[in-house]
Amino acid sequence: MSRRRPRLSPLLRLLILTQLAFNVGFYAVLPFLSAHLGGAIGMAGWLVGLVLGLRTFSQQGLFVVGGALADRYGIRPVVLAGCALRIAGFVWLGYAERTWSVVCAVLLIGFAAALFSPAVESEVARQAVVWEETGGGPRTRVLALFTVAGQAGAFVGPLLGALLLAVDFRTACLAGAGIFVLVLAGHARLLPQRIPGRDRTRARGGLRLLLRNRPFLALCCAYGAQLLAYNQLYLALPAEVERATGSQTALAWLFALSSLLVVTAQLPVTRWAGKRLAMRRSMAAGLLIVAAGFAVVAVARPAGWTGTAGLAPAACFVVLLTLGQMLVVPVARAWVPDLAEEGRLGLYTGALSSVSGLIVLLGSSATGSLLEAGLPPAAPWLVLAAVTAATAALLPRRP
Repeated sequence: MSRRRPRLSPLLRLLILTQLAFNVGFYAVLPFLSAHLGGAIGMAGWLVGLVLGLRTFSQQGLFVVGGALADRYGIRPVVLAGCALRIAGFVWLGYAERTWSVVCAVLLIGFAAALFSPAVESEVARQAVVWEETGGGPRTRVLALFTVAGQAGAFVGPLLGALLLAVDFRTACLAGAGIFVLVLAGHARLLPQRIPGRDRTRARGGLRLLLRNRPFLALCCAYGAQLLAYNQLYLALPAEVERATGSQTALAWLFALSSLLVVTAQLPVTRWAGKRLAMRRSMAAGLLIVAAGFAVVAVARPAGWTGTAGLAPAACFVVLLTLGQMLVVPVARAWVPDLAEEGRLGLYTGALSSVSGLIVLLGSSATGSLLEAGLPPAAPWLVLAAVTAATAALLPRRP
């Protein structure tokens, strides 16, 4: 008789469903933020890029804070506080009409995720190691399932947002806030006060050791390049869709395509990569595939195609970006527990995103400037392709 694999624990199932709910609320708003800022608010392209970068930095860049707080106080209070701040941020954004108000709302939205996301992600990573050690299979499968749940939310979110935009942007923001109200109420009831095996750790001393951990910092840089590439779904892709079709109607469908690919193919891709590729090779392959996506648009862009033909390179970019992401993200998260100091998994999980957020902050502003600099149309896409491909060489050595 074959030994049955252990079932996912109730906590792990709750955290995976948490990621689904987070992304439904988040993606009902974010894909349409760029158009709102440039249209209703009247921001210049470089300022839109900077605001989007600030949002990512206040989220990803401050993950290290949320991760350290999760190590110190446990995940429950950090998750609940983050949900409350996300509710306030979405309501504020819905009513913001001036640049300073938009920036403050966006920063609050980002910082909210900086609290709840590293708490959830670090515990999922820890539970994935437990799953592996108890015979459940490779930890990357649990993290792939976590990614699938997130992308299922990212699939539903833009479709919900597109429907709500028929009313206005404020309605989409208030609906996103409402979803987080439900998440907050559910977690106040279901999330345990204490989790067995996760001891609380003092916040001091961990950052110094982290900054000396060269393999981990190399992983952060490579992961940051992938996040910068993914951020182009909100900056470069909307501009390309607008150019090709004269509107952003197709944008929601391209986001849906990306999410649908992850939902249907993430687990098979992770299973295939786990059998044939080591962690370093899997991440390197993913980064090169993403670079190829940028290259496709760069090659097609000088032709100036419009309509359906003009959307084809953008769709190809989304497919290749998503495939690369499927190889990179679960492996990067699965790699962190092997590189983290004992009792510092939250800090290291947060730092992975913090370094990435800094890269996105700098890269998004530069990309926004490139898109408006009057350069040859292929130039911004070629630069992004080259940067993404080059970071594959930074990955830490591993068998």
